[in-house]
Amino acid sequence: MNKSVEFFFDLGSPTTYLAYTQLPTLCAQAGSALLYRPMLLGGVFKATGNASPVTVPAKGPYLFQDLNRFAKRYGVEFKLNPHFPINTLLLMRAVTGMQLHQPDRFQSFIDCLFQALWVNARNLNDPATVAAVLSEGGFDPEYVLALTTDQLVKEQLKSTTEEAIRRGVFGAPSMFVGNELFFGQDRLDFVREALA
Repeated sequence: MNKSVEFFFDLGSPTTYLAYTQLPTLCAQAGSALLYRPMLLGGVFKATGNASPVTVPAKGPYLFQDLNRFAKRYGVEFKLNPHFPINTLLLMRAVTGMQLHQPDRFQSFIDCLFQALWVNARNLNDPATVAAVLSEGGFDPEYVLALTTDQLVKEQLKSTTEEAIRRGVFGAPSMFVGNELFFGQDRLDFVREALA
């Protein structure tokens, strides 16, 4: 196994969804490991003074047009979620909890949530919708909800977010090959070159 890619991500970012659709194949082709690092984007924004590009009136509409261009190029389904932005604190605790306690189901868990957010445009700000999405995906909503209150899970998410900030992360998706940071799903060519 060659170099690995650390993928710092938050489900609530549409550009992160696009990177997530491409990174497994990119890493497999390079013979590299893909290491998922769930973080809280809101915490990163707060610590770095950054904000979502959609909050810039002139940039928001362009960004969504660009996301559709990339989705078409990648050949993946993408739908702008009308409930965006999503408060992902609970979701990212759930993701962290599944990674810690059910690593064998982690991939299918994030698949389920990314699909719900960025293909089916479900309202994951609504706890009842989250429960329904989890049930439909074959997950026990009560078990997952319990994970989000687990102190170890909370501390792990906080710790990963703080580590990301220390290492220079200011948004999502952020990928590291060694100590080199690559920000944005439109930088995957550079990630590929760094793995070569």
